[in-house]
Amino acid sequence: MVENTVKPGEILLSVEDISLSFGAVRAISEVSFDIKKGEVRAIIGPNGAGKTSMLNCINGFYHPQQGTITYKGITRSAMKPYEAAAQGIARTFQNVALFKGMSTLDNIMTGRNLKMKSGILASTLWWGKAQKEEMEHRRFVEDIIDFLEIEAIRKTPVGRLPYGLQKRVELGRALAAEPELLLLDEPMAGMNLEEKQDMCRFILDVNDEFGTTICLIEHDMGVVMDISDRVMVLDYGGKIGDGVPDEVRNDQNVIDAYLGGGH
Repeated sequence: MVENTVKPGEILLSVEDISLSFGAVRAISEVSFDIKKGEVRAIIGPNGAGKTSMLNCINGFYHPQQGTITYKGITRSAMKPYEAAAQGIARTFQNVALFKGMSTLDNIMTGRNLKMKSGILASTLWWGKAQKEEMEHRRFVEDIIDFLEIEAIRKTPVGRLPYGLQKRVELGRALAAEPELLLLDEPMAGMNLEEKQDMCRFILDVNDEFGTTICLIEHDMGVVMDISDRVMVLDYGGKIGDGVPDEVRNDQNVIDAYLGGGH
C-alpha cells in the first residue's frame, strides 16, 4: 500500500497550467485545479470539453505539453500508467474495460497484480509462498465482492452481465488496488435510476469507509451536486468554473455554457 503522507483536507494532487494538444486540436488549455485528501471532486462539462483527457494526464495515459502535476508533494510533467498505479492512483473507464470471458472474481483479482510478489514459476506451480499469497489476495477480493453486493455473480463471466453490473465489477477491480486516489470516468453512464442510486451509495461508502479520495466525471447533474464536495467545470478545454456545488450551480458562465436556463 502507498504510504499516506497527506492528511485529510490537505492537497493530495495539484494540477498547474496543464495544456494538451493533438496536432492542431487543443484538448486542454492552461487548466489548474487541486484535489484534497478525502474529498469527492467532480469534473463536469459538455462532450469534448477535455474531461477524460484530464484524467488521462493524471494517471499517465497522456503526457501534457505544458504544465505540471504534483501528487503527494512530488512534481512531475509525465508519468507512465504503471507508475501511477504503483503510487496509489486507480482508474475506471468511460467504456467498460473488462476481460469479458473471465469471471467477476478473476477480473477483480487482476487489480491485485501489483500487490503480488511471487515469481512467475512459483505462481505457475502454485505452491508454498505463492499459494499462501494468492489465498490472501483472494480473501481481500472476496471482501470487495461482499462490499459491492455482487456475491451472486462472483463466478459469472462478466460478458454475460448487464451493463450496470459490469460497471460495478470495474469499480471492484479498481478498489482491489487499494487506491489512495480513485479516478472514475462516467461511472453511471448507461445506467437506469436504480443502478445509479446503487452506484452513488457505493461511491460515498468507498469515500467514507475506506477514506479514498475520489475524482469523477459525470453528466448527471443531480448526482454531481448531491455527492461532490467541489466541482470543476471545463468547456472547450478551458476551466470556466470551480467551487462547491452551490457556487457552480449559480455561476452564470457555467449556466450559459453547460447547465442551460432549464437547470
